[in-house]
Amino acid sequence: MPTPSATNSHLIVAGFHALSDPIRIGVLELLRKQEQCVCDLCDALGVSQSKLSFHLKTLKEASLVNARQEGRWIYYSLNVSQFGILTTYLADYGRLGKISPARCCDKFY
Repeated sequence: MPTPSATNSHLIVAGFHALSDPIRIGVLELLRKQEQCVCDLCDALGVSQSKLSFHLKTLKEASLVNARQEGRWIYYSLNVSQFGILTTYLADYGRLGKISPARCCDKFY
């Protein structure tokens, strides 16, 4: 299996970290349907704007969402290409064949 580049490694780590929280999963599920503004996301998830801002920052740092400003409103959408990177990474594990057993260790401590 090829090793990911340093950039992809960072995106993979950040992506899986971002996917480890139920609120962030909720945000992603809502964005699957359409781009949304922060106020609509807060209402749908039942969280405060300050709490959601923390989670949106994590999702942006992981490149899982895009943000665009229109007037005083910020709209969020999925960054589908980042999901492709995570999917490819996991798919590589699905193609693994038989894993060899460990060799005998002859070191004494």
